[in-house]
Formats: sequence, structure tokens, C-alpha cells
Amino acid sequence: MNITKEQIDELNAVVKVAISKEDYQDKVDSILKDYRKQANIPGFRKGQVPMGLIKKQYGKAVLVDEVNKLLQDNLNKYLTEEKLDVLGNPLPRQQENFDWENENLDFEFELGLAPSFDVSLKTKKPIVHYKIVADKKMIDDQVERIQKQYGKLVSKKEVEKGDEITGTFTNEAEEIDNKTTIELSKIKGKKALNALVGKKVGDTVSLSTKGLFKEEYLLSSALGISREKAEKLNIEVNFIVEEINERQPATLDQELFDKLFGKDNVKSEQELKERIKEDSEKQFEQQADQKLLNDVTERLIDDTKFELPADFLRKWIQISGEKMLTDDEAKEEFEKSEKGLRYQLIEGKIIKENNLQVQFEELKEFAKGFVKSQMAQYGHINPEEQELENIANRVLGNQDEVKRLSEQLMSQKLLDLYKEKANLKVKEVTYDNFVKEAYS
Repeated sequence: MNITKEQIDELNAVVKVAISKEDYQDKVDSILKDYRKQANIPGFRKGQVPMGLIKKQYGKAVLVDEVNKLLQDNLNKYLTEEKLDVLGNPLPRQQENFDWENENLDFEFELGLAPSFDVSLKTKKPIVHYKIVADKKMIDDQVERIQKQYGKLVSKKEVEKGDEITGTFTNEAEEIDNKTTIELSKIKGKKALNALVGKKVGDTVSLSTKGLFKEEYLLSSALGISREKAEKLNIEVNFIVEEINERQPATLDQELFDKLFGKDNVKSEQELKERIKEDSEKQFEQQADQKLLNDVTERLIDDTKFELPADFLRKWIQISGEKMLTDDEAKEEFEKSEKGLRYQLIEGKIIKENNLQVQFEELKEFAKGFVKSQMAQYGHINPEEQELENIANRVLGNQDEVKRLSEQLMSQKLLDLYKEKANLKVKEVTYDNFVKEAYS
């Protein structure tokens, strides 16, 4: 067997594979002999079928199969030994008048080669790295929500502003009949609010659904209908008052602090606010990190210029799926995937140049951290080390989970690298301003 490469240009090449009869004949003969031993053909005893008949029936299929195996094994070996960085897979060239009867067989494969380029993390224009802080208003609002959540309900006879009302919304035409609890502080329109204030248990109030709540998503849950239906709804509904309560806020005392954070971990209102600030900013950091990762990715794609073997990739996309695509479909798919492919190449180069690797032991520790955070969501705060070890081992026994966690860990390594080496400008913002700036 002889394999040679013809370089077309920097991004395209053709590999030629010449296979002679000596490369495949022994294997083909061996398989056909096995076929002869097992063949059951009417008129012949088992194992006594003439080899000529076996070759006539199975010879070409066995030959094609064995040659294809030879091609695949040796082509992959050649690409590895020659250190050819290819995109997609080699594409076999169609050859006119190809004859499997020839003793010597010649094949050609098109290659799309990865481009050569440089990556610099020191982009000309600095990238904003947001540091989201919990401001006084946010902390005070959170304290108020805690007091409300852990406060007690006091029954009342007449509705006043700030109360909670339990009742049933009805509208026969729209088949609405849903019991719910609404907070008057969430009512948007003055007309609706005035209609509710002063009502007693047993009273019925007619309300318009349009602009009823300050937050639109509340309407669907209040009426017991889908979000899609609620968005288009503009009707009158009846609300029958069944229960009126005032929620008296919980006292900020040690009993409440212990309930929230465990015994004696928080001992004052000031410590409560510090804990809220710390926990909130830890959650915000994850959002800011994801934004940074996205922004660095976009900037690297924009700043790192290189050509791709576009014609080859369009052809590869056209034939590599479950069904053959048209030229236009392949072109559209290439345009959709080009940006992702560019970053995949950029990311691969960054990983290689900075020797970023995922070692098994650190993957296990990463898996333990993931398991621990999952357990914490269900109230299991301090699991035993052996318990974490056992669960992490089970998780890492699943190859899909290994792949997913490895990708997450590598993303974290890239993020740490970007924080260390990229041209970043730290900007301190409140959460509201972060949302406005980052996602407007």
C-alpha cells in the first residue's frame, strides 16, 4: 500500500491511496474459506461447496468490505503520523470507470485542512468584566421579603391596602374557575385596587384582566390559564372574596436567624444584611462570569482572522448527515455553523498553547462540588466525604456525564485564563444596571 499527499493550497489537499492485491488477498481468501465451511447451499454438503461458487456469490462483497477497512485504518493512521489537522472527514473522490476487478486499486480523498493563525488574548479594546454588587435597596427589599415570608397571617373582616385576599376568579364564557390568593401590593390599576378595598368575605368584584397586575406573568397563575392565553386576554372576570388576611412581618430576632442560617450563624440584623449581600453577590458572580465568557468568545471570533476551506466544508456538510442536502441547504448549514467552528478552532489553540488539561482527580473534585450543590438544594447541607465520593464515582461511571462535566471544567479553566490574561476592564454595577447594560 502506498499513500501520498498532493497539496492543492494552504487549506486543501488530496490524499492518494494505492492498494495492491497483496494488501488484501490473504484476508479475503481467509474469509471466503470460512464462508465455505459454513455455507448451506442446496445440492451441496456443508463445507463442500465449490470455492468458485462461493467467490461468485460473496467474493465482491467481501473484497469491498476488506478494502474499505484497509482504507479507513491506514488513512487514519497516515493522518495521525503526518500530524495533519483536518476539518470534518476525508471525502472520497468519485472516479469514472472504477473497476473492482482490477488487482491494483487507486483511491483519492479530499482533505480540508485547519488554517494556521495566531490568537491574542490582549484585544485592542478592553472587554468589560462586570462586578455586580448588592446595593442597599436590594438588601432592604430582601429583608422585607424574608419578614413577609416568615410572618404570620391575621384574619380580617374588610379589605385594606397591603392585604392578601383568597378567592375565586370566574368567567363562564372563557371557562375560568380558579381559586387563588392575590396580594393587593401586586395590583396595578387604581380602579381595580379601589374596587377591592373595603370588600368583605362573600362580596363579588368585577375586574378587567387588562393591566390587572404589575407583573404580567401573575395573570395566568391567578386565572389558572396558560401564559399564551393570558397575554391576549382582555375581558371582565368576577372575583368572589373568600378570605381576607393581613400578613404581619416576622420579627428580626434570633429565632428567625437560626431558622434561616442555622443556630448562632447570624446574630443581628446587620449580620443578616451582610449575609444577604455575600450570598447575593456570589450568585451574581456566576452571571457576570457567563457574560464575560460570552463577550470574550465574541471578541476573539471578531479579532482572530483566518480563512476556512469553505467549499470543502459545504461539500462535507452536504453528504455527512442522515440525508443528502441540496447545495442551498448545505450553504445555509455552513453559514449557521461557521461561527461555532471558528471559535472551536480558536479555543483549541488557546487550550494547546496554555497547556490546559482536565486531570481525572480534579474532575472528581469538580464532580463532588457539583453533587454537593445539588444536595444543598434539597436541604442536605453537610454530606459526609465518603457519601460524596461514592456518588461522584457513580456519576463518573457515565461517559455522557464525564463529557459534560469535563466541558464545564474546561470552560472554568478558560474563564480563569481570560481573567488572568485578557484585556479586561472591571466595572462595578448594581444588578438592575447589569441587566440593562448586558441584555438591553
